[in-house]
Amino acid sequence: MKSIFDAAHNDHDPQFFLQRGQVRRTTEVPERADRLLAGLNQGKHEILPPRRFGLGPLAAVHTPEYLDFLATAHAAWQAIGDSGPEIIPNIHPSRYPPTYPDSIVGRAGWHMADTACPIGPATWRAAQLAADVALTAAELVIGGERAAYALCRPPGHHAYADMAGGFCFLNNTAIVAQHLRRRHDRVAILDVDVHHGNGTQGIFYRRGDVLTVSIHADPHFLYPFYWGHAHERGEGAGEGCNLNLPLPYGADDDRFLAAVARATDRIRMFQPTALVLALGLDASEADPYKALAVTTAGFERIGAAVAGIGLPTVIVQEGGYLSSILGDNLAATLHGFESAA
Repeated sequence: MKSIFDAAHNDHDPQFFLQRGQVRRTTEVPERADRLLAGLNQGKHEILPPRRFGLGPLAAVHTPEYLDFLATAHAAWQAIGDSGPEIIPNIHPSRYPPTYPDSIVGRAGWHMADTACPIGPATWRAAQLAADVALTAAELVIGGERAAYALCRPPGHHAYADMAGGFCFLNNTAIVAQHLRRRHDRVAILDVDVHHGNGTQGIFYRRGDVLTVSIHADPHFLYPFYWGHAHERGEGAGEGCNLNLPLPYGADDDRFLAAVARATDRIRMFQPTALVLALGLDASEADPYKALAVTTAGFERIGAAVAGIGLPTVIVQEGGYLSSILGDNLAATLHGFESAA
């Protein structure tokens, strides 16, 4: 399978992570991509550099104010004079009708859902690069490849049209789905990350041309908490075009694969002509989050089940954090897909 990667993502190296009142080193570190790359090499996949696509495909998903914020925020933050090296919001507009702020401190809170997405000097460039990686994979599939894999870092599925969150800045999965709509009337997204793809859901929630399906740990006990519940089905033209399949703590291969079967049934009913697989590997039994318990053999079964849908597929890397088997899990997923395709 042709795969896309660029090592320049390493310049994005966030330092701050607030978890249960404690400042810790983030789990979204450059080494993640190194281990995923080892998984690609294990499978002997052809690895290609990304093309550059500019802002057009990003603006098809994200608002102008948000893109301007990402492009200029770090310089504005440093211009304050007594600020830290990364942008960390300390105030949010919350649930009451707000006014868009002029202050960079206010805009940080407006455009950043939480403290898990610190913005450093290289963040905007790395986020653009991740989108280019995903778009290059999409172009391969548009050009006739059965599937292509995008090793994106930072990930994207928690990013809304105008808001970063959960390590994510640009929603690579949504950008790819929108890009595929240039050739396909109906596109489906299947997100198998341990965390619900809340940003992706939000972007397409009122649209009937993109089906969003997410299999994830129940948000009653895991981020993003406020979204990802089973009753969220879409609104307006998008009613019925969003399916959430939350799983209980510690769900194993069989529980996960049963959810994949439900997801593939819904995707077939939607009758799309292209698929985006938002591939989180953090449902692994060895992942630091330890919310679900999917084995390496389970990931191979997931890959085979997705291939069985029979659609041109762009595989976009989302989560999956440091463990001794992170690369093995990627290799197994792609092997399962290729063996069943």
